[in-house]
Amino acid sequence: MTDDRKMPPNPHDLGRVFNEVPELYDRVRPGYPDELFADLVAVTGLDEGSSVLEVGCGTGQATRSLAALGCSVTAVEPGADMAALARRRLASFRNVAVETSTTFEEWDDRGRRFDVLVAASSWHWIDPSTGWQRAHDVLSLGGWMALLGHVVVRSPGEPEVYAETADLHERFCPGNPGWGHPPLEDEVRTTDEGWGLVGDPGGLFGPTIVRWYPTVQWFNGDGFADHLRSLSLYRRLDRDVREPLLDAIAERIRTHMGDRASRRYLSVLRVGQRAK
Repeated sequence: MTDDRKMPPNPHDLGRVFNEVPELYDRVRPGYPDELFADLVAVTGLDEGSSVLEVGCGTGQATRSLAALGCSVTAVEPGADMAALARRRLASFRNVAVETSTTFEEWDDRGRRFDVLVAASSWHWIDPSTGWQRAHDVLSLGGWMALLGHVVVRSPGEPEVYAETADLHERFCPGNPGWGHPPLEDEVRTTDEGWGLVGDPGGLFGPTIVRWYPTVQWFNGDGFADHLRSLSLYRRLDRDVREPLLDAIAERIRTHMGDRASRRYLSVLRVGQRAK
């Protein structure tokens, strides 16, 4: 049972995959801890006079925290329904504008330049052959690139949903390369250099600063199934495979795990400054 970062980049599919379930996505996906945004401010110097470009804002989960800092936020989202929900969620913020574009690479920046570019669980959908250069180009001199994300992890000895449902995954969708146990938290913490699994920007950005933030969500069986419905790995399954699988997972959590299951994450902040 994996996180979205292991899915192959396909930005044209992003709006379709998540745009099908914007309300569900907004309800079950984990947010980002306040400490992460405090560190983002400390590293980049963000203040009320700063301009932020957010790439792939989804329903505005990270956008709300950015907007609360008082800076000017331009958020780009490929999914029309996701963008519409984000606008509703962010209507009280006068310092936020949500724009739609099929891809970040094709987005019309209209000559605007930004102090910080933020991508929250979205940069893995960007084509690295053009996306890094585009990010460099839309940032002001001395600007910062910030990638936010979540890595699903497990703790030794703790009951974990995939361990309890691996047989169900194989029964309903055998041989899916996405199936597998989440990595151990301590293993993930060793990957504290660079930009993670999204490619190398070469000399476009300076050395990264990496910070980790442990967090956990708790669900009953139906809630965990809804969470999985929001993930691209499961959304890409045919409905007649996905729904019986998720119903079986919910039932397994009810009958074998006391109807209480955790989803553990290491939220991560990776920040690097634009090279000249």
